Amino acid sequence: MGKYLRWQAVIAILGIVLLGALLRYTAYNFTSVTVPERGGTLVEGMAGSPQFLNPLLSQYNQVDGVLCSLLFNGLTMLDERGEVVPDLAETMTISPDGLTYDFRLRSGLYWHDGMPVTARDVLYTIQSMQADDFPGMAWLSDLWREVEVSAPEGPDGLAIRFTLKQPFSPFADYTTIGLLPAHLWEEVPVDDMMASQYNTRPIGTGPFQLDRISATQVDLKVNPSYHGASPFLEGLTFRFYPDHQSLMPAYERGEIDAIGWVWPEDMPQATEHEDLALFSSAISGYTLIYLNEANPNVPFFKETAVRQALMYGLDRQKLIDTIMHGQGLIAHSPIMPHSWAYDPNVRQYVYDPALAIQLLEQAGWLDSDGDGIRDREGVKLAFVLLGKDKAKLDAISAMWAELGVQTEAQAVSLPGLTADFLVPRTYDAALVDWELSGDPDPYPLWHSTQAKTGQNYAGWENRAADEAIEQARSLPDREARRLHYVEFQRVFAEELPALLLYYPVYTYGVRDKIHDVQMGPLNTPGDRYRSLANWYSVTKRVTVASVEK
Repeated sequence: MGKYLRWQAVIAILGIVLLGALLRYTAYNFTSVTVPERGGTLVEGMAGSPQFLNPLLSQYNQVDGVLCSLLFNGLTMLDERGEVVPDLAETMTISPDGLTYDFRLRSGLYWHDGMPVTARDVLYTIQSMQADDFPGMAWLSDLWREVEVSAPEGPDGLAIRFTLKQPFSPFADYTTIGLLPAHLWEEVPVDDMMASQYNTRPIGTGPFQLDRISATQVDLKVNPSYHGASPFLEGLTFRFYPDHQSLMPAYERGEIDAIGWVWPEDMPQATEHEDLALFSSAISGYTLIYLNEANPNVPFFKETAVRQALMYGLDRQKLIDTIMHGQGLIAHSPIMPHSWAYDPNVRQYVYDPALAIQLLEQAGWLDSDGDGIRDREGVKLAFVLLGKDKAKLDAISAMWAELGVQTEAQAVSLPGLTADFLVPRTYDAALVDWELSGDPDPYPLWHSTQAKTGQNYAGWENRAADEAIEQARSLPDREARRLHYVEFQRVFAEELPALLLYYPVYTYGVRDKIHDVQMGPLNTPGDRYRSLANWYSVTKRVTVASVEK
């Protein structure tokens, strides 16, 4: 009997345990969710074709610049605010006098071919740009020739030091240039760099590495030794087309999943595709109209009143809405609004044709013969406006015609505009697009030393502006620099050496099968991949449990 009772007790205890287990089980809610999975390839269409997959030569070609942003890294990089932050470098230290920059490379960095990254690679890259026969952009050589580069721990170490002859606050920006592998490139004479096989067989340190290349397509695969976050996508394919007009038809044919840059004129068509997600962001740069004060054929451009009248007579928002299909923001300063140096209180020119007419008449510009064109002392207020976009030129000409200003709009190719008119300073007025990046230093475009042979195509010479620029680029303290840039912007807005139209808006189009695409402010088109590690197209379902309260 006792034995029987003991068994009953055991059974009862087991029942309690099983009941408890059942109750615990029912206290959980099991569900399945979709999460990103590694795999998949993004196929993107771009206008143009690769020429030099080499960060020292990529400034010639936007396609090269974009691909190099995925294949190579510099000691530093620019974040979305245009700030210099470490990349291959683990640390960056600047001496109090602003003359010495010390970098330390991350340990465990490898090139795509498995060789380690050392100071030797930095030395080679910089010394190549310092060479007299360097075939890249002249401004790169001009800057680096003034810098002493050394490796305090020897070429096989991780320490790099740059020593400047005088303080130069924008210097850190130049350390974003991609590095080349010395163990490969040392065998190539610098003057033969453009002809090297490594321009089409690049070995870098970026998140992706070259898989295949042809004249019409480049395939990239994930770099397994990349020092940053590993992307979900296992590959990127770039297909190249002759022009931007070819990209939307290619998307509609299903040849590509993404459009590298949705051009403004394609925006109406792009918005009709429900499966095409559009991501827009401001991109560093601006579109302006140069007025050539140095050209004796248009002496009236030396008059501030005329320049201001032309500015007040431009309905820039209408230009953005109609010709640009909304892909622009009205520009008020040659310094970008997202920059720490931008002055939000800078003078703004609001569309006011009545004020424009008043300024012209006060300056003596009247229509004396009734032909609809203002004149003064036998000189007609008439000139030629050059640019590569006829629609924009015509729209601007029509706005100025309302003021009594005659403008002959002439469309020319971009190479022709630069080589035949801007460089020799033989134009009247010119509509030009500028791409900017990084430090807000306006010296190359607006300092008077650049007026004759540099990129100051307006020929603007103003001592107050020069002094502000010079002081700002020599001071290490950012707030002190900012105050000088505020002064520069004030002088620029008063003098109007050029008519700022708009900051361009960049739009990226990608098929909705690609998820978690994000777009912040861009310094260059290649910055669209800043969040690439998070993009995904392949998913999997996993079961998760949550406790019911």
